[in-house]
Amino acid sequence: MMGAMGAMGPMGAIAARRTWALLIAVQLAWHASARADVVPVLESPNVIAIDAATGRELHGWHADEVRPIASMTKIFVAMALRRHHLALDRWTTINFDDAKASAGGAHTLLLEGQTFRNGDLLYAMLLSSDNRVPSALARSVGLSVEELLDELRHVASDLGLAHTRFDDATGILGNASTAREMALALRETLRDPLLARVMTTRHAQVVSRSEEITASYTSTVAPLWDKHPKILGGKTGHTDAAGYCLLIEAEIGGRVVVMALLGGKTTGARFRDFAKLVAWLEARPVQD
Repeated sequence: MMGAMGAMGPMGAIAARRTWALLIAVQLAWHASARADVVPVLESPNVIAIDAATGRELHGWHADEVRPIASMTKIFVAMALRRHHLALDRWTTINFDDAKASAGGAHTLLLEGQTFRNGDLLYAMLLSSDNRVPSALARSVGLSVEELLDELRHVASDLGLAHTRFDDATGILGNASTAREMALALRETLRDPLLARVMTTRHAQVVSRSEEITASYTSTVAPLWDKHPKILGGKTGHTDAAGYCLLIEAEIGGRVVVMALLGGKTTGARFRDFAKLVAWLEARPVQD
């Protein structure tokens, strides 16, 4: 099993903890001055926070503006694969088409010609955004890449996401949505206990059937390292066009909240915004 935007290893794990420690300091400082009637100033240009139980908007800023979604695309891939009863214990070999589909994306350790368990590939896709996985797992359930794209569109349509579109299955090229629709998509994704478990994993490991590849990965969803608030699932994403993005669901102030923070200019912006929103929401009564 896997995790992270790419293979990070022990040093990457230490760096992730240090990054989040700094962000927690920001959060604690914000707690000291947070007021329920003062909406926090955020860095992400497109933001929404909704009550997961009711769908009620708790905070929004340009939440319906359409923008690129990068590898957050992969939550739709996961939902489509689950609809097609992906066999987690089945083995799938990475081939040339998978390598071609991932061109221009992040580094991968899933080498062409190597074979991996589908369950491990699911971790690789959701934790490390490995771009070789969508086409490989689609093949495992009998779908071509074009058929997988059609399935992604069906998932979005079934969820009523009118502004979500897909041009490729990885998120490298062209896919777009809104903060509101991505928050609703994450809420649906995390209703699946298996996907929720994958998306709350901090460390995981993948081993090829040949045992030639053994790789450890660390999740880039930095809030997973904090004991508060309780994180119920998350996915990061980044391309030059999309900026630095975060989808996350957490227990905050007595309710479950889903957030989408899109378009940040730095990797830390999305996490600082999350910390500010947590503090602000905790200062507000649940019945507001």
